[in-house]
Amino acid sequence: MRTDLLPELLDTAAGREADAILRACVHCGFCTATCPTYQLLGDELDGPRGRIYQIKRVMEGAPATAVVQRHLDRCLGCRACERTCPSGVRYARLAEIGRGLVAAQVRRPWHQRLLRRALVLGLSGAGRVRTLLALGRLARPLLPARLAARIPPRVAPGASPDSRGLGRRMLVLEGCVQGGATPRTNAAAARVFARLGIELVGAPAAGCCGALAYHLDDQAGGRARMRRAIDAWWPEIESGCEAILVTASGCASMVREYGEVLADDPDYAERAARVAALARDPAEVLAATDLTPLGRPGAGRRLAYHAPCSQQHVLRLEGVVEGVLERLGFTLVPVPDAHLCCGSAGTYSITQPALSRRLLENKLGALEGGRPALIATANVGCQLQLAAGASVAVVHWLELLDPAPPEETPER
Repeated sequence: MRTDLLPELLDTAAGREADAILRACVHCGFCTATCPTYQLLGDELDGPRGRIYQIKRVMEGAPATAVVQRHLDRCLGCRACERTCPSGVRYARLAEIGRGLVAAQVRRPWHQRLLRRALVLGLSGAGRVRTLLALGRLARPLLPARLAARIPPRVAPGASPDSRGLGRRMLVLEGCVQGGATPRTNAAAARVFARLGIELVGAPAAGCCGALAYHLDDQAGGRARMRRAIDAWWPEIESGCEAILVTASGCASMVREYGEVLADDPDYAERAARVAALARDPAEVLAATDLTPLGRPGAGRRLAYHAPCSQQHVLRLEGVVEGVLERLGFTLVPVPDAHLCCGSAGTYSITQPALSRRLLENKLGALEGGRPALIATANVGCQLQLAAGASVAVVHWLELLDPAPPEETPER
């Protein structure tokens, strides 16, 4: 499409990047066919093509408004549109730039600002997440049923394996929400990878990957968290660690884009690109590994697999987890419309609860239609979202490979 961006924007790297993305769009509308919010609302402005048009107008000088901000807020960031775009339009990157411009012009109502700051503060550290969940469990009898269902049970992660000296070594992102809400995930990963001869090494100082702040109007704060993670990982990288394993696919997507996000940072650009190149989803490693030491944990087990948007649309690993599970004997039931989002999308289930609930209902209908014994997924947000309404257990798929799964501990 033709563009006429403001000269002051074209003088910036982000502005020139946005201009190139806009010019690649031919406005064909193929993206609307796979956009979850367009399917729900039927409003052109709540689809990728309409959002691109709104961003273009702001970049050409039209005033940003609360209405434009609302339509951008409703975007899940699932990136299903990018998979169906015949022109390869990098919609997610354009949306990031556009949101930043709109946020600089439109002051949110106080309650929205408070909520977003609270989410960044409360969810960006595993310790804070554990504290909030402990308080939530105490208050569960007083909470509305819908909110109480979202508080996961307290679980014991189980014993750490003795994996020193195995020969292969990988860093692992310990996470914030996942570390506090589903600690069994990384513990299971450590046990599984130890059986395959791979030691997982943590770096607690890395903290949050930065995605929470970056996607909640605090791009500067998100970049600061990315720099902190790079600093924490760098000694292990310099000593020869072969990869950075990220067991939450949403975080893996963010780490994979560090090089792009920090490309204009003279102090971190090179290291960020190196970190991005080392980031791995567990499925990538396991798909290329001899899994014989794991045996056949899936024999006779029937499950539905929910591929998170971050895994299939951003990391482009569609079908990889399913292939690993089938190699290990699991029977996977068909899942209609597997490309559609479950409605978790980071903090979307909190900032856009009504739309999120509708997406969750549709997704559970698709997942449970084949009568699976359980549901597996690869991202903590999806796991918590699905577990709040599913009639069967929802687990991270690595737990299914765990040779010694721990029992749940009683709640307090």
